[in-house]
Amino acid sequence: QVQLVESGGGLVQAGGSLRLSCTASGGSFSSYAMGWFRQAPGKEREFVAAVSRSGYSTSYAAFVKGRYTISRDNARNTVYLQMKSLKPEDTAVYYCNTPSEAFVWGQGTQVTVSS
Repeated sequence: QVQLVESGGGLVQAGGSLRLSCTASGGSFSSYAMGWFRQAPGKEREFVAAVSRSGYSTSYAAFVKGRYTISRDNARNTVYLQMKSLKPEDTAVYYCNTPSEAFVWGQGTQVTVSS
């Protein structure tokens, strides 16, 4: 079974950037489209971005508005989320999974954006 480990979160000032990583083990990573989700305090988990198996096709939630880029490196079994122009409302725990949420959730990585 695939295990997911997110990393790269932290505390950043508004307008700053972060790159999140999600490394998968225990399965054939390249067989799955992958995505990022986030959960803000008091909110339900929401979709952020997705990337196809090949990495050539991506999709984003409307709130991204060009600020995030999802990518993957199948040789490293890793999905990335490059975030720029961060806003306080981006504060959340960020998780990776398939777009259909097929795998067990990892612990996520905390992103905190200060004003």
